[in-house]
Amino acid sequence: QAQLVESGGGLVQPGGSLRLSCSASGFDFIIYAMTWHRQTPGEEREQIARIGGGSRGRATYAESVKDRFAISRDNEKNILYLEMSSLKWEDTAMYYCHVPTLGHWGKGTLVAVSA
Repeated sequence: QAQLVESGGGLVQPGGSLRLSCSASGFDFIIYAMTWHRQTPGEEREQIARIGGGSRGRATYAESVKDRFAISRDNEKNILYLEMSSLKWEDTAMYYCHVPTLGHWGKGTLVAVSA
């Protein structure tokens, strides 16, 4: 049974940094592209970052987070990461990891940016 568990969210001041983690199990993590998404109440879930499968998966980003966020993966530990820096109040959202090919989602972790 595939499972994704996000962690690392919390309250951070504007300009601060956080690292989110997504621990994956129940599937062959290394071969699948992985994505991070975020969602605020009343809005659609937005894909913000994607990393290809394998050891050299290419990373792509939404314009809203480009140059501030970095997606990476540890294929030995089966963990997906999202390094977030220069956080803005508009980055406040629930953040989810996702396996597009398999359709699996985690339950999310909340990031709140506030002074």
